Amino acid sequence: MTSRDAAVGSSRERSSDTPVRLRGVTKRYGSTTAVDGLDLDVQRAEVLALLGPNGAGKTTTVEMCEGFIKPDSGSIEILGLDPVVDNARLRERIGVMLQGGGGYPAARAGEMLDLVAAYSANPLDPAWLMDTLGLTDAAKTTYRRLSGGQQQRLALACAVVGRPELVFLDEPTAGMDAHARIVVWDLIDGLRRDGVTIVLTTHQLTEAEQLADHLVIVDNGVAVAKGTPAELMGRGAENQLRFSAPPKLDLSLLISALPETYLASEVSQGEYLVEGLIDPQVLATVTAWCARLNVLATDMRVEQRSLEDVFLDITGRELRS
Repeated sequence: MTSRDAAVGSSRERSSDTPVRLRGVTKRYGSTTAVDGLDLDVQRAEVLALLGPNGAGKTTTVEMCEGFIKPDSGSIEILGLDPVVDNARLRERIGVMLQGGGGYPAARAGEMLDLVAAYSANPLDPAWLMDTLGLTDAAKTTYRRLSGGQQQRLALACAVVGRPELVFLDEPTAGMDAHARIVVWDLIDGLRRDGVTIVLTTHQLTEAEQLADHLVIVDNGVAVAKGTPAELMGRGAENQLRFSAPPKLDLSLLISALPETYLASEVSQGEYLVEGLIDPQVLATVTAWCARLNVLATDMRVEQRSLEDVFLDITGRELRS
């Protein structure tokens, strides 16, 4: 085996497990650094969500991965290939859903999807895909006359009809109502089960929590947090334990039994709150306190920070232009 063969083999092996690999990627527009030394790995058959405030560099990152923009420095491998140099070879293996839809204004919806499908060797059935995404009745409607949500669903259909190995979805449910959003979530989940790797950007934190195996929060072009939704919501978080019991119980014994930094209070009549990192030992302490007072605690529940809380804590709460 030649050194070139070994290098190709190594790239193929890496791409099979890590379809998206970025190392030290930077992109500048004049004096503005949109992406700043970004490292990113996306594993096969997982959904990775890129989160961040407006202008954080999410769309620029995705467009570099798609080969539309060339990075100023760093390396990008998509399925083991350079997305700019090897763009023609990648086109048949990836699906792209642009943020603006990208449809031809005068083309009918059904015609557009049939045309995209015709370029694929083994496409999904366009009629089935139109029906799945609730577009059958709009098949003869021109793109310009579709609603915003319909345009988004058609763009998604065009991105996946060719059975891609890897799909990039930029704000896939923007402009959709709740019913359409659930249909799209089901389709994305089905793609993952079929082994498709998915990279999506979204401002819908519930969507990211629902769909993503891993999250990357970017701000000012830098990855400021990475992990599973559960990891990010639990990392460094002070949870809360709420429960109901008879009102006006003496909390002094409970407070003395809890670790020093924990708080316990009666927030309303008969509703109690313990603040701190809630683990099995804390639960045991609370139930032992109740037993000592011969009272029964009901409706006991642990409340973690939401993904929105984590996101705002990391990126700040001020409005971005």
